[in-house]
Amino acid sequence: MGNPRHIAENFKVGALLSLVGGYLDTYTYICRDGVFANAQTGNIVLMGLRLTDGEFAGAVHYLIPILSFVIGVIAVEMIKSKFNDDPRVHWHQLTLTVEMVILAAVAFIPASRNDLANVLVSLTCAMQVEGFRRLNGNAYATTMCTGNLRSGSESLFAYFKTKDVSQKKKAIEYYSIILIFIIGAAIGAVVTRQLGRKAVLVCLAGQFAALMILKAYEDTNEVPDEE
Repeated sequence: MGNPRHIAENFKVGALLSLVGGYLDTYTYICRDGVFANAQTGNIVLMGLRLTDGEFAGAVHYLIPILSFVIGVIAVEMIKSKFNDDPRVHWHQLTLTVEMVILAAVAFIPASRNDLANVLVSLTCAMQVEGFRRLNGNAYATTMCTGNLRSGSESLFAYFKTKDVSQKKKAIEYYSIILIFIIGAAIGAVVTRQLGRKAVLVCLAGQFAALMILKAYEDTNEVPDEE
């Protein structure tokens, strides 16, 4: 048995949320005007391209989800500062519940208001990445892959150099999260092409499953590291 970790750091929770993260990126790209819900770096690059082409309206199109992402991070910090020491409220659960409510509303926003839909999806992705930042004690992200790829590669090198099995375990976890993100993106592409705007409702299943794991341990909020 390893040292106890907060249940929000559990691999199952991280896997489910990474699945959702990949799903949402393809959902907004395919059906909400080619905007990335999670990858704000991509949106920043596309905004820069529009600016150099003099397409200022197009630049604002990509600026909106970027600003929404900032607001989402701030919102989670506000929730955490208010409820972190309150034993009656589990702020991770509250954050995830708010995300689910917002995404459910997105399904009913018409294509004529894709700007609003992108604002809300980016908001929820920011809340997710800010609220769930550690995997068994290690920093990671559920809505983007670059940092996970770097950390996984560092751990892989450390394992080859030292033969430390804990480094091997970390590398496997990081690469697994990346693979699950890719699977989520693939599922999101298939489902979105079939269901259109309502496809966002499917990802609620992953969030609900993660919420149930959190609630299962809400009395202690701790589980041991996975072996």
